[in-house]
Amino acid sequence: MLNKMGLLNRHPFAVEAHFEKSLVLGFALPKAELLERIPKCLQLDLFEDQWAFVAVAMVKTKGLRPRGLPRFFGRNFTLIGYRIFVRYRSADGRLLRGLYILGSETDSKMMQGLGSLFTQYRYSILDIAWKSGADGSERVVSSEGLEARASKVDSEAALPAGSPFANWKQARRFAGPMPFTFSYDDKKQQVLIVEGRRSAWQPQPMSVETWKIPFLKKQELDQIQLANAFLVEDVPYEWEKGRVEPWMP
Repeated sequence: MLNKMGLLNRHPFAVEAHFEKSLVLGFALPKAELLERIPKCLQLDLFEDQWAFVAVAMVKTKGLRPRGLPRFFGRNFTLIGYRIFVRYRSADGRLLRGLYILGSETDSKMMQGLGSLFTQYRYSILDIAWKSGADGSERVVSSEGLEARASKVDSEAALPAGSPFANWKQARRFAGPMPFTFSYDDKKQQVLIVEGRRSAWQPQPMSVETWKIPFLKKQELDQIQLANAFLVEDVPYEWEKGRVEPWMP
């Protein structure tokens, strides 16, 4: 379902935050499985012209607040986001790589309320627990049945069985986050573009021991395959104010 854009939920101000940790699991599917999941203004961001990708991003966020406000106003929470890798041809002719939102979950009632008011990210609320081990392992569980367990490996380690990538260098191109996030109002034929900016972004390959993703199961994606997993830590992040432009078929 495409969200309608009002005056408030267009990301009306810039935001800054700090990612304490971000564990992202990337899943590959034949492109036919996702073609009807994205609005007509977007293209799937493909690998070898056949594989499309969904990212499940688990993020421990600190100090999220409108840009310019003191850290005192920041809020800490955990986010789980479900995104499709896409491309968009902007009005000025640029081909932008980005993400299309399938859904978002958070353990913060405030974030659920404000996120639903000011963004197109489709937040729902649930309990999320995150445990980091001294051995470099990460475990995330939620009250809706999500479970992800992964451990750090080096770039010589094997990718998940069945991954379409030949090596971690290829897999890094679909590690997220992408520079842009897109939403579309079909009635108004308008695209909302939100640009993210980050620094100190050094993804660490992860070996996934367990993954259970109820959200993806509900999407009935028949041929989904774990393709990669990466962890980043201690990352400053900002989102620019959203901008809207008309889209002409």
